[in-house]
Amino acid sequence: MAETITTPFARAVPFDVVAPGALYVEVTGDFTGWVLHGIRLGRHGNGGWRTFLTLEPGEYQYRLRINGEWNDHAEATRRVPNLFGTDNCILVVK
Repeated sequence: MAETITTPFARAVPFDVVAPGALYVEVTGDFTGWVLHGIRLGRHGNGGWRTFLTLEPGEYQYRLRINGEWNDHAEATRRVPNLFGTDNCILVVK
């Protein structure tokens, strides 16, 4: 299982995804070492998924895996191109 960064400056950051048809949702990124099976989100609400990531302030690149397929995070406002011809989403922790 992937671990998030834990230091004295880290804090719990809510991370939400809307994926109504999903059987499972995972997030992976530079904060997990880009492991294939990242951090699983728990189902909540009507099609919503959530977890809490423990991260220091900074910027983190990430991607979603929904039902085992790589996906963009529709709610991500910042993105950067990656080596695979898609974009990594950017999570900013203040």
